[in-house]
Amino acid sequence: MSALPRPLAVTHAVTKTVADQIEDLLPQTQCTKCGYPACRPYAEAIVRGEAEINQCPPGGMEGVRRLAAATGRKVIPINPANGVERPRPVAFIDESLCIGCTLCIQACPVDAILGAAKQMHTILPSLCTGCDLCVAPCPVDCISMIPVTGEATGWDAWSQEAADAARARHDFRAQRLRREREENEARLAAKALEKMRAVTAEAANTPEELAEKERKRAIIAAAMERARQKAAGTDQN
Repeated sequence: MSALPRPLAVTHAVTKTVADQIEDLLPQTQCTKCGYPACRPYAEAIVRGEAEINQCPPGGMEGVRRLAAATGRKVIPINPANGVERPRPVAFIDESLCIGCTLCIQACPVDAILGAAKQMHTILPSLCTGCDLCVAPCPVDCISMIPVTGEATGWDAWSQEAADAARARHDFRAQRLRREREENEARLAAKALEKMRAVTAEAANTPEELAEKERKRAIIAAAMERARQKAAGTDQN
């Protein structure tokens, strides 16, 4: 009796858009030096023709050459308005000065800072992309950027593995923040609805009491509508 043939393995090809391909060429430091809030929006702007390929200092001239090869554009110098190619730095927190305000944690795009409110914070050097975004928000100037790659700059001071890991952390953080925002909005909506029910159940025996009841209802309804519009705008973004 002949053996039955094995079923063929089914593979699904992943088709990447041009924006996907360009994003893959970016260092994923998520530093916003390009003028966009993250690497992905910059990649999309390049595709639309709204951004040049020389706006990413962390990628350096090697990054420009990679983008030029992918887009067919000419290799041009890094735009000084976006910064300069430099050795990759890592953030350092002077723990003796840190007041635990959490502003640096909120600013870090890749969750490379550990700490909690009113507690000392610390940088995880292996996760820091050197984006500088934690420096400006610090109210006590306790954060310094320390170069750690010697004379190596741009992609010579980075790696594809590090870029992939940074992108994964950035995307995970974005998903977490979105989930937390949605959960908070749901709690506020439930609270507002409960208040509306309580106001509706209130007795109103005089014109003054009726007017006060309607005033409360109008305030709550307006707050609920603002929350709805905000949520709708967030979903569209």
